[in-house]
Amino acid sequence: MAVSDQSVATGTQLDQLCINTIRTLSMDAVQKANSGHPGAPMALAPVAYCLWQQFLRYDPEDPIWPNRDRFVLSNGHASMLLYSLLHLAGVREVSPEGEILSTPAVSLDEIKNFRQLGSKTPGHPEYGLTSGVETTTGPLGQGVANSVGMAIAERWLAEYFNRPGFELFNYNIWAICGDGDMMEGISSEAASVAGHLKLSNLCWIYDNNKITIEGNTDLAFDENVAARFASYGWDVSHVRDANDLVALANAYNHALSVKDPSVKDRPKLIIVDSHIGFGSPHRQDTKEAHGEPLGEEEVKLTKRVYGWPEDAKFLVPDGVRENFRDVMGKRGRQLSGQWNALFSGYSKQYPDLAIQLGRMQRQQPPDGWDKDLPTFAPDAKGIATRESSSKVLNAIAKNHPWLMGGSADLYPSTKTRLTFDGAGDFEAGQYNARNFHFGIREHAMGAIVNGMSLSKIRAYGSTFMIFSDYMKAPIRLSAIMEIPAIWIFTHDSIGVGEDGPTHQPIEQLISLRAVPGLMTLRPADANEVVEAWKIIMKLQKEPVALILTRQALPTFDRTKYQSAAGVARGAYILAGADGGKPQVILMATGSEVYLCIDAYEKLKAEDIRARVVSMPSWDLFEHQDQSYRDEVLPPEVTARVAVEQASTFGWAQYTGLKGRIIGMKTFGASAPLKDLQKKFGFTTDAVLQAARDLLGK
Repeated sequence: MAVSDQSVATGTQLDQLCINTIRTLSMDAVQKANSGHPGAPMALAPVAYCLWQQFLRYDPEDPIWPNRDRFVLSNGHASMLLYSLLHLAGVREVSPEGEILSTPAVSLDEIKNFRQLGSKTPGHPEYGLTSGVETTTGPLGQGVANSVGMAIAERWLAEYFNRPGFELFNYNIWAICGDGDMMEGISSEAASVAGHLKLSNLCWIYDNNKITIEGNTDLAFDENVAARFASYGWDVSHVRDANDLVALANAYNHALSVKDPSVKDRPKLIIVDSHIGFGSPHRQDTKEAHGEPLGEEEVKLTKRVYGWPEDAKFLVPDGVRENFRDVMGKRGRQLSGQWNALFSGYSKQYPDLAIQLGRMQRQQPPDGWDKDLPTFAPDAKGIATRESSSKVLNAIAKNHPWLMGGSADLYPSTKTRLTFDGAGDFEAGQYNARNFHFGIREHAMGAIVNGMSLSKIRAYGSTFMIFSDYMKAPIRLSAIMEIPAIWIFTHDSIGVGEDGPTHQPIEQLISLRAVPGLMTLRPADANEVVEAWKIIMKLQKEPVALILTRQALPTFDRTKYQSAAGVARGAYILAGADGGKPQVILMATGSEVYLCIDAYEKLKAEDIRARVVSMPSWDLFEHQDQSYRDEVLPPEVTARVAVEQASTFGWAQYTGLKGRIIGMKTFGASAPLKDLQKKFGFTTDAVLQAARDLLGK
């Protein structure tokens, strides 16, 4: 962090006018919508105003300038605070293609349409929908955890791209959070990571208002937050009154004072005491001010306290927008202009790095990322797909500098460590490395990976598939935000064996498939893994769940069976029937495909025309045209068998009512793999019997 060169806000009449404009816009929008949370925006207006006007290094005319400070509103229910700021600061809209438009990101009409269908002002901020929103927040704790990923990304970007005389990256991450964020366990996980990594570019501003939906926080929360964060290695300061602009400015300056030995190499927590619904005469410190509109009469009374015209709605007085433009806007234009001039010189002196940065910002992989991809020879014994994926991941990452990630303390098992020279371990003071150790913190890992992805890092996180349940919220948010986070899940079935039902995923696969916009890929052998990674690396707006085995799988002979390139279409004919249409279709994903191949060969010997369909991605298959889907699964062939060591739920759409599904309808058991396969029917004989029964043989 660098100390602000702006004068400290002293609470002039114009400052107070701007603060009250934020408050009244928030009240009016919530009241018109008859839905929302007016209290937090009212209380936090001076906190956010001081930060934006005096300290935030942000250009409203170029809201995607790469070295801008990031502002995260983690307590997303206070969304009208952010929308008011975006409107008053004149932040411009950015097209989906990254073009900066002349239209405002949040117009006054959009504020009037708060929480309405089709508006850019939804109940909680959404990344990609509203320009200037750096991440989607709503589920509490996610935003602050995202901010840790953003801080990690800045540290890596600075190490990789900065050169003497060319400090391209030195931005800060500011996050406002509330009591709910502090209660959620993910904030503790993420704060612990930030303290361990000594992320001094990160500052959380904690709105200590002691109110949640149910009432006073004393009902369930009375811990010493300051002591907790001090134990994590954070610098903690305290502002006793959220309306004290001088105290706020001093706290922000302290957070930026990296030369102070007590502050250097520490993330910052500023605890700000506020009164929710500040200024509301009768609802101050009540849950209603937090979770409900004030009511028309209360709005008028509150405006009277502010010295505001009682009947004026959505009023922006003269001088307010101009004040933002002349202070925050002027500073932002100067800083972004200086950066663009710096980058121009950088591009001439370091053209290769400049090209890489451009591709990175556009979510494009570098040239040559796929030049060393392995191919795998036929092998009856084979290799676990976690092992083949490790080989592919390392081959890609060696040629893809911003592909990086780690695991929740499981990389020896998930095989996601980058092992080539120079990959290194990302630790405090070693920010140029690419292997991350998230610790046993799956939830925070997911949100941190999202924060890195939002910063254009091609980030991945890995764990056992059963523990995807611990990170379902960030997985879901990656799909809502349309960011290409990579989720790598190994130990994908009852094949985990002796670890037993607590570690054997059953319903997790179908629950991942149920997330809109999340691509799932469960490859059947090593060469399908290669094709899966080819798909992954071209994604720009879709997260992906790559599902991998612990146990070895045969590598199919592709001179005998069809090319693994069919993975690109989600499902493909791996083994076809000789002499016309098949009598029976055997379909599976991942580790069960080889059972279908074994059964296929035996049926072939019995003169039964069978077809094996490998279906690594239902999502991709559903995006194919109907003619291709009918080609793979001819509607007239109703004898179908699906095989998957997971919940049977969902397979009926492919087997039809007359088909058979060999899957899991219970939890697993603790036993060696072969015993489990026999007990639960995952054998070649079981597949054969199902096919014969369907054919009446």
